[in-house]
Amino acid sequence: MFGWLRRRKRSPSGGDVVTLVSMRPGQSGVIVEVRGGRGIVERLAVLGIRPGKRVVKVSSMLLGGPVTVEIDRAQIAVGSQMAARILVDVNVS
Repeated sequence: MFGWLRRRKRSPSGGDVVTLVSMRPGQSGVIVEVRGGRGIVERLAVLGIRPGKRVVKVSSMLLGGPVTVEIDRAQIAVGSQMAARILVDVNVS
């Protein structure tokens, strides 16, 4: 069910790349790419969500609710549509 949400890419480092939405709570990784236009990329960068940052998924709500992540000891909630545009490499230690 919803296989398109869990589609995995391979990162240049050889790890699995998934969207922030498809990560499990407690799972961590490094942001590889933020897809979208200039506005969404800048808005997320202001919040501290940019490539190279380590992110931990704290929680998410059902049916398209917000996704809460921890970056630099701060918890940030982003909408599920924005979170679907954030690609994270989950195999980076």
